[in-house]
Amino acid sequence: MPTPERTSVDAIVRAGCELLETGGPARLTMQAVAGRVGVRAPSLYKRVRSRDDLIALVAAATARDLGARLAAVTTGGDACADLAVMLREVRAFAHARPAGFALILAPPVASVPLDHEALAAAVTPLLRVTTALAGADDALAAARTITAWAYGFLSMERAGAFSLGGDVGAAYEFGIAALADAVRRGGR
Repeated sequence: MPTPERTSVDAIVRAGCELLETGGPARLTMQAVAGRVGVRAPSLYKRVRSRDDLIALVAAATARDLGARLAAVTTGGDACADLAVMLREVRAFAHARPAGFALILAPPVASVPLDHEALAAAVTPLLRVTTALAGADDALAAARTITAWAYGFLSMERAGAFSLGGDVGAAYEFGIAALADAVRRGGR
């Protein structure tokens, strides 16, 4: 087994992200991560103080990953088109990493400290688009509205709640267009 000195925080966080996606928050334990990185659980405490800190590190890494993906897809051109591309990327991320997506928007443990820098970095691309659409004064409100809609829609989609038939992808596109129009008009 590797010694704790050969186990990095990055390796621990990667293992935590993998365990989160394969078994949800309940699977994200110090024991499981220790097994994944090849050390005994007490050795992890030399790198990560507690399970809550482990969850916070995984959430921060996930937020940074989502932020990087969003920053990579915006073109800086038409704000409505950028919003559509960005929200499609959010949907792809939510499908690829559903537990991580849920973790950054609704942490399972109230005592988990949020990494506000990682969350701010994740939302920066969206704020650029909402500033272009709604203006600086309403950018944050617009970003919150869009985030809440996307989280709600995607949570329902992942839960199989859209049981009335129809094309869920088309409904998502409809929502994107309606939101872009509403934000551009100032929600009026």
